[in-house]
Amino acid sequence: MSTYDVIVLGSGPGGYVTAIRASQLGFKTAVVEKESLGGVCLNWGCIPTKALLKSAQVFDYLKHASDYGLTVKEYDKDFDAVINRSRNVADGMSKGVHFLMKKNKIDVISGYGTLKRGKKISVKAEDGSESELSAQHIIIATGARSRELPSLPQDGKKVIGYREAMTLPKQPKKMIVVGSGAIGIEFAYFFNAMGTEVTIVEYLPNIVPVEDIDVSKQLEKSFKKSGVKILTNAEVTAVDTSGKGVKATVKTSNGEEVLEADIVLSAVGIKSNIENIGLEDVGIVVNRDKIVVNDFYQTNLPGYYAIGDVTSGQALAHVASAEGILCIEKIKGMHVEPLDYGNIPGCTYCIPEVASVGLTEQQAIDQGYEIKVGKFPFSASGKAQASGNSDGFVKVIFDAKYGEWLGCHMIGTGVTDMIAEAVLGRKLETTGHEVLKAVHPHPTMSEAVMEAVAAAYDEVIHL
Repeated sequence: MSTYDVIVLGSGPGGYVTAIRASQLGFKTAVVEKESLGGVCLNWGCIPTKALLKSAQVFDYLKHASDYGLTVKEYDKDFDAVINRSRNVADGMSKGVHFLMKKNKIDVISGYGTLKRGKKISVKAEDGSESELSAQHIIIATGARSRELPSLPQDGKKVIGYREAMTLPKQPKKMIVVGSGAIGIEFAYFFNAMGTEVTIVEYLPNIVPVEDIDVSKQLEKSFKKSGVKILTNAEVTAVDTSGKGVKATVKTSNGEEVLEADIVLSAVGIKSNIENIGLEDVGIVVNRDKIVVNDFYQTNLPGYYAIGDVTSGQALAHVASAEGILCIEKIKGMHVEPLDYGNIPGCTYCIPEVASVGLTEQQAIDQGYEIKVGKFPFSASGKAQASGNSDGFVKVIFDAKYGEWLGCHMIGTGVTDMIAEAVLGRKLETTGHEVLKAVHPHPTMSEAVMEAVAAAYDEVIHL
């Protein structure tokens, strides 16, 4: 039996980051992975989707070349080549994780891991052979998968999840996207930009429902301008896949209608990968599809921990990484503080991009704050106008009494790279006055943050 200080079950952005930090802290470390290093994020999620989205963005630029004074006489898309580029990017990133494992002297055990009593893991390899590992500390980081609705069973061909959407053999002419969270919105943008006729069906009153209402309305406006059909307060109650395509029965406030498409993409959330990994046998407590942990990711059993999508925090790659680092540093005995889940940025990489952190305006009001709200549209930004992408805005929310930065909400080109200013500012308890007096470079998209703060304090110059 191989013995370690730390074994990490799963190698996604939670698992592999945890393993590297464990090795840096002097722990003898192993990772157990049933598929490819990097997990869903590197192989089927965050990274390859961004490659797809970039191809769509470039294609969109070509279609609008004349807007920039350029003439492109002939251009076309090669759907297979776009998919292949995405896969190549993912493969390259996975190889990078292999390098990091080797560099940090981490053992990679390929196979399906099952938890055992006594801080052990049984690993069944692809060839059927089994081995057993033991460790002082076992960290569960098995991630999640696409959630299936009873009314929308996935067959992998006509009704698909995000995984199949990334490797379709041919581009569909018509697609229905069910759900308008980050996954649904990003795929809706990609396929629409590539020329597919896309309809979004969202159960709630607004798309990207976790975002500030102003952002939701702006994104809906931008998407509709791009030709995406959007049905809100709508629900797919049945699908018929017996014919050549798919017929989806959609219940709306105006009654039922039947939509026809080549493919239905189900993007209605995720399901934690907690089945058949030995949780029940070991006695680890689970509640509502999530492993129950304390502030430092310890389960109810000493020596067993859980991080990432299998726990109750936001299901985001950067959250899983932060949780894993915090978990292992606590095990090492370092002084660490619980993660502030109220200061986690969220990003959606469609065009226009969406990024946010903290409270929405409505949440701030509901929590009893007296607030100052500032908003600066990119239509008033010189950099945005010069780039040809002036849709969107930056919106900031401050506590009127103490100047605390309660929330920041952005929609526009490049805002996913801008939101970190608000995350850092909130972490450092920066006030509106301090943001306002911090000189921002001109002309940039990021100066819109300063301008939005100025608007909140009635000092805005360029509006």
